[in-house]
Amino acid sequence: MLMSPSLQDWLPETHLARLIVETVESLDLRAIEDSYEGRGERAYRPKMLVALLLYGYATGVFSSRKLERGCFDSVAMRFISANTSPDHDTIADFRKRILPELPGIFLQVLLVARELGVLRVGQISLDGTKIKANASKHHALSYAHAGKIRAKLRREIARLMKLAQAAENERDPEMNIPEEIKRREDLVAKIDEARVKIEEREALRHAQIKAKHAERLAQRKEQKRNGKKPKGPRPKLPELRVEPTAQVNLTDEESRIMPTSYGFVQGYNAQVAVDIESQLILHADVTQATNDKQQLVPVLAALQALPESLGTLTDLVADAGYYSEANAVACEGAGVTPYLAMSHERHHSWLDAKLRKAKSAPGEDARPADRMAYRLQTSDGHALYSKRKSTVETTFGIMKSAIGFRSFLLRGIKKVEGELTLVCTAYNFKRLFRLVAACPKYPAAA
Repeated sequence: MLMSPSLQDWLPETHLARLIVETVESLDLRAIEDSYEGRGERAYRPKMLVALLLYGYATGVFSSRKLERGCFDSVAMRFISANTSPDHDTIADFRKRILPELPGIFLQVLLVARELGVLRVGQISLDGTKIKANASKHHALSYAHAGKIRAKLRREIARLMKLAQAAENERDPEMNIPEEIKRREDLVAKIDEARVKIEEREALRHAQIKAKHAERLAQRKEQKRNGKKPKGPRPKLPELRVEPTAQVNLTDEESRIMPTSYGFVQGYNAQVAVDIESQLILHADVTQATNDKQQLVPVLAALQALPESLGTLTDLVADAGYYSEANAVACEGAGVTPYLAMSHERHHSWLDAKLRKAKSAPGEDARPADRMAYRLQTSDGHALYSKRKSTVETTFGIMKSAIGFRSFLLRGIKKVEGELTLVCTAYNFKRLFRLVAACPKYPAAA
């Protein structure tokens, strides 16, 4: 009886849980609320479950079972759930149910940050990171190896069938022939399904190769029509076949083998764009490609599609993985100044950069890549590019080390995209809480 009977008195006035609850209450979640049919038992309030998930992900609690326990033994979670106790099935089902609505929630939180005066889009830092899928890389099966296993299982099935016909195993209690045959036939069916998926994926790759080959032939034809001699030999269409090393994962077929600094993982490539001033995440996406070069243009389009009230994108900073002349042209064509590293520099190479002869300023007719190269060697350009390490890389460090999000719980690229959006929304709440509470330069903090 020494504890206050009101949960309102259990938490400090300045607490992350209060910020999340108050903000979620102001969000428009009618799309989620209208999806309830009004039948069966009384449902938990959708806004309460959204706040519970956001607080859990912001504090490193991702499991639905741990969130269920938190509603009993965590003061903050009891405050959010209003002393109710949703079970883990309810929480897990609700998380899957709201995946399509999470981009809208993410955007509404950014608009709240804009109203509080802590966000004004301008300079953006972009980077990618590999996040492990909810699957083991040891469950990945290559096309060639799948064929060998299938042939081996077929041989074993044939031998077991002969044993069954000869009735040699009637009195052997250690082996049930019908069960052994069925188990192998089920494995053969799974392998056949995996091989079909690999063939479908390879067919898409072949279509892309044919389209690129046709485009190159059309370019040569156009050059000849204009009286120019095409350079190089006539392009040949390579042999189109299913690569023996093409793989599919039996647990999460949409995940891919990704190279990282600590080896290969079965996962996805997460792309995150961070506002340099506020360090709030403005865009998050997931791709199956291991290379970042093709991801800049889609991210650029997504950033420009943000509401005008958030501000206008002016500068884009990214590492050498995003550099290409086409990307520099795309940025300038969109009215954005690119700061893309043009090569990987060695560590402690600052002295070489100081002693290197400075390039002269390019003319008005210079290529975008040349203008960017000159811009990066200036003191202002170097200072802006150096902020990448303290913004987007710091964001990844907080997400993976402080929050502890190192692996997706859901499977399939669409569900994984939703879960990444949930993580980034939770991160933005943590950052928003810190900005409002600790930065007196913002009007809301006063």
